[in-house]
Amino acid sequence: MELGLRGRLAIVTGASKGIGRAIAETLAAEGCDLVLAARAPAAAAAAIRAAHQVRVEALPLDLSRPEAREALHAAAPQADILVNNAGAIPSGGIADITMAAWQEAWNLKLWGYFHLTQLFLAGMRARKAGVICNVIGMAGRAWKSGYIAGTAGNAALIAFTSAVGAEAQADGVRVWGINPAVTRTERMEHQARFRAEQALGDAGRWPEMLHGLPFGRPIEPREIADAVAWGCSGRASYLAGTVLDMDGGGRFKPG
Repeated sequence: MELGLRGRLAIVTGASKGIGRAIAETLAAEGCDLVLAARAPAAAAAAIRAAHQVRVEALPLDLSRPEAREALHAAAPQADILVNNAGAIPSGGIADITMAAWQEAWNLKLWGYFHLTQLFLAGMRARKAGVICNVIGMAGRAWKSGYIAGTAGNAALIAFTSAVGAEAQADGVRVWGINPAVTRTERMEHQARFRAEQALGDAGRWPEMLHGLPFGRPIEPREIADAVAWGCSGRASYLAGTVLDMDGGGRFKPG
């Protein structure tokens, strides 16, 4: 299927690895020029540039800081697509996470998404075109006390995305989101190790934390990336204010 993305300029945050890198690679394969924002995006940018012969700019930025978000906007205010993906909220229950760690995590994912959406949405509205995709997470739907900062934060981002998206469509801008469930990344292993240490007393038994997943496996990052590319294309031109749950039906599994 031709998505019609060739020549568009897309910004992907948290693009150096995991889901963000997969999204960047897929958009590049569709012909998008890219701006990759992460703490260390240079290696990913070089590999994508070589593989797909598109323009790729790497901006090493800590997007938990307001001035870094403003610098990203200043570097590419005319972007056609913004994919908010940067974020790493730690696992743990209400007694496990210090307020300092909680605030640090939300500075990147929540305030990062809020602020970047505000910055880029203004220009998109003026041009009557543009797409913002927020990569959020299923914990915002299927609430988890053992991931309390992530559950609360993702629920807020789902509400934010739906509210902004429902209103921005009047100006020709689509704001939507996607909720990945367990996805095969370094972060998946890190979180599984944390849970294994708590539940079993042995972080090395982390694969046991992945039993019972839909289809018997985690999501592959490319599966999220393909959905994001479609959702940011003209093939999904009526997709706005919606947050897609990509969890293989796991939220509704019996037992």
